[in-house]
Amino acid sequence: MDAVRVALLREVLAGTEWPAAARRFAGSLRSSVVSHGGGLLLVGTAEYEPWHLAAHLVDESAWSGRPELAPTLVRHRVRAGDPAHLAVGLGRIESAGRGATLLMVAPSRPDEGLLERVHDARRAGATVLSLDGGDAELLSLAHETLTVAPDGEVDLDTVQHLVSAATGENCLPPAPRGRLRFRDRLSRLADQLTAPPPARW
Repeated sequence: MDAVRVALLREVLAGTEWPAAARRFAGSLRSSVVSHGGGLLLVGTAEYEPWHLAAHLVDESAWSGRPELAPTLVRHRVRAGDPAHLAVGLGRIESAGRGATLLMVAPSRPDEGLLERVHDARRAGATVLSLDGGDAELLSLAHETLTVAPDGEVDLDTVQHLVSAATGENCLPPAPRGRLRFRDRLSRLADQLTAPPPARW
């Protein structure tokens, strides 16, 4: 999702908790990965792989100049012949320890095998964050959570767009004085285009 669409999405959700909640969660993710420097692992459930979030985080990583924000997508099923970036299985979680950050995306309850692996990674020192549907056991495992109720006003895909966009914010080197970066100008233009017309008396 490009900067203009994210700006429009934030405009639609203005007045709700979601823009601020996504920024808070993204800030926790960013500080965890940056401070520990052990890599970002991204995993979903057996039924849901967070492909879009992985792609958006890769984009935000490139745009923000922070390679540590690009995740390793951990998959439940790896097939022979999969390219290297799609061939990381659940065993990678077992080797996650101090310095690693594990981001789980779980719209429904993860299976017990995955929960056990996440628990072991946490005990080994990994930081665990979750975007989830409110499963109690997952909430107890995560250091930071953002819960999206299945019957709420927004869906998990929408919140993932907000989080990924916010992850790349506030971590760029300052632009030269008097000049705005292209994305800043684009965002400002989007804000102007979506602003209500001035009142006429």
